[in-house]
This record gives sequence, structure tokens and C-alpha cells, in this order.
Amino acid sequence: MGTRVRQAVTRRLFCIGAATGVVSACIGSDSSASPPTPTPSPTQTGAVPVSWAGFGGRFLDPSGRVIDNGNKGVSHSEGQGYGMVMAAFAGDRDGFARMWEWTRTTLLRPEGLLSWRYDPAATPPVNDPNNATDGDILVAWALGVAGAKWKQRDWLAQAAIMRAAILARATVTLAGKRLLLPGVVGFVTGERATLNPAYYVWPALDAFHRQAAGEGWDRIIADGTWLLTQARFGQHQLPTDWVELASNGSLRPAPDRSPWFGFDAVRVPLYAQLGGRSGLARPAVEYWRARRGAGQVIPAWIDVTSGATAEYAASAGVEAIVALTAGGTAPATLSDDYYAAVLQVLATLRP
Repeated sequence: MGTRVRQAVTRRLFCIGAATGVVSACIGSDSSASPPTPTPSPTQTGAVPVSWAGFGGRFLDPSGRVIDNGNKGVSHSEGQGYGMVMAAFAGDRDGFARMWEWTRTTLLRPEGLLSWRYDPAATPPVNDPNNATDGDILVAWALGVAGAKWKQRDWLAQAAIMRAAILARATVTLAGKRLLLPGVVGFVTGERATLNPAYYVWPALDAFHRQAAGEGWDRIIADGTWLLTQARFGQHQLPTDWVELASNGSLRPAPDRSPWFGFDAVRVPLYAQLGGRSGLARPAVEYWRARRGAGQVIPAWIDVTSGATAEYAASAGVEAIVALTAGGTAPATLSDDYYAAVLQVLATLRP
């Protein structure tokens, strides 16, 4: 991989909603921006192992807040969910409890979803009430895992509340399919919906179905599988970070976003592999293997319409996903960039 690895800022340029319904939380990609240099971590420097302990030492503050050091030190529900999942599988009850307490007291909304972003420089720090559904899914999954592991009934109860809120408020039925919305506000216009294929966290959705078979997760899983099977574009049949679905079933890269297999969509093969769905990862795997076979670096993104690629290499996090799905050796030390480090540690999980 190259030295230009920053992902979180360029990854989050599509808005997720404000009370007016105009999207305002950054979650897409900028087609021209180069990745800025990561902010050095204040908590841990030097070579750090790819593990929850390494991640927590670098990105978790004592209050339980997971810090996105490439996004001006903000925190978000997604990051809290990643940290909680890592801690639950690593058996770190204290770290898990601190993260959940911060999340519960800072981001939890009355209906059970989470406000998506906390900015310590803003007044108030939580100033966009919209959610990010992948963050809700990750936190609910983590609460279920931790509640069962440590026999914590209140965590299990909160996981059930969050699952119900996701189904009730963060899904849409369109083209005969029931699909996850990226957020409650700002993603449905008339007979079209903007969707994010990387929000299908398959191990979490499978866990929800096992925990509560009657809630309806089987349909979310089946219709999400349809979506990801259809969301393949361009010469290499790759998913894009954002897609638009019409009521007649037509699907295309979201027209007002960069048509990239990029910083969001790299999680599609990751979650597919972790969820035992290697078929959903196959197009990315074949693309990565072809690049390596030709002696080419893995680019940070590829434009599925033009074939253009980023001028900088993919991060250590993407390299870890490539190693997991396509074979090879993953980077042995943890990136000092929050998002790359997230992907590295997730690639080591065996849920």
C-alpha cells in the first residue's frame, strides 16, 4: 500500500439528514479530494498489533468515546458500534461497558436509534438528530453479543428495542423489496431511494434472525441479498458506495454521487466474507486478484463507469480485506488512521 491512506474525510461527503429533510451528515465520497495525512494519535504511537487492545489503546478515550482522528476528532454511532463489537468479541467487558455508557448517554434517541455524530467542537456537540443505520445495527449486534456473553439482561433488552426501531423506521419497501435505509431522513424521494450496500452487516443481520426469528429479519436478509447481487456495475461488476433504486426495480449508481467502488463499498466483501457469503464478495475478489496478477497495486477506489482509479494505493485496512477474501498477507501493524484500523481489526473477527 502507499503512504496516502486517509479515508474517513473523503468517505463521508454525502449528507444524512437534518430536521428539514435536507441531508447533512457526510457519508459518501468526493471524486477529486486526495486523502489528507492522518492526525497523529494522542494515546498510542509506534508499532501496534492489529487487535482490539491495539485499537482501543489508540482510538478509545477514557470516557468510552471512540475518536475518528482523521475527521477532526469527531465520534459517531458507527465508530461506537465498531468498538463495541470488537470489545465484545475480545471479552473486554470494562471497555464495552464504558463505550455503551457513553453511547447511551450521548447518542441514544427516545425511540431506540442513535444520533449519528458527536462533534466536540460544535455547540451542541450532537447537532444532527438523524441516525446512521449501520451504526444502529452494529451497536444492537454488540449489545446482543455482550448481553448473552455476560448475562446482562438490560443490554439484551436494549438490543431488542434497537432492532425494532430499525425495522420500524429505517427500512423502506420499494420494488417489492424491504430494504435498509441509510438513515430515517433524507434517502427517499418520490419513487426512488438512495441506498448503501455496505450497510448490510451480514453477521449482525444473521444474529438478529437467530435471536428473534419472528421479527422479520429473514426478509431483510433475503431482499438485501437481492440488492447486493444486482448492485454490480461496470467492467468488473463491482458495487458502488451508493446506489439508487427505482420503484420499477431498476438500479444504478446514485447519480449525484461518485460512481466508485471505494471507501464505503470495500465493506461489502468484508461483511460478505464475515457472514459466510463469499458469493457476494466474488466480484471484488476477482478484481483484486486480477490487479495483483498483473503486478498492479490495489487502488483506493475505482470509478465503475470510466475505469479510472485513484492515484494512491488502498489503505492497510483495504489490504487486510484483500488478504481475508482473496488470500495473501495482511499488514501486521495497526494503521494510525481510524477507519483503516477499523477495517484491519474487523478482518480478524470470526463471528
